[in-house]
Amino acid sequence: MAVIVVAEDEFLLADMLVSFLEDAGHEALAAPNGLAALEVIRSKSVDLIVTDYMMPAMTGLELAQAIRDSCEMKALPIVLVSGAQASIGRAHPGLFDAVLDKPYQLGAMLNIIEELLSDGRS
Repeated sequence: MAVIVVAEDEFLLADMLVSFLEDAGHEALAAPNGLAALEVIRSKSVDLIVTDYMMPAMTGLELAQAIRDSCEMKALPIVLVSGAQASIGRAHPGLFDAVLDKPYQLGAMLNIIEELLSDGRS
């Protein structure tokens, strides 16, 4: 069972995604923004991050940069899910392991997550 942090400021979307990931056999923890997600990552052993782009306090881009700048966390797989800002994520391939446009198919997201977790990066 992998531990996955979901950084998403839209409560209903975060709750739905956490429930979906738990139903798929993972432990999922919601964080309302990138800063809160970073606090969770620093306090708990985490295997993967799913982050939105536009969030208060710290964006998904800033979160990914903070993770990649950290020796302890830099190999952590990060999946960006975003609407209008997905192209910004694709412009930074060193920060994100995968980028999904909203709305996305949950099955497609789970396939990407499972592939990243099986790559041995986590």
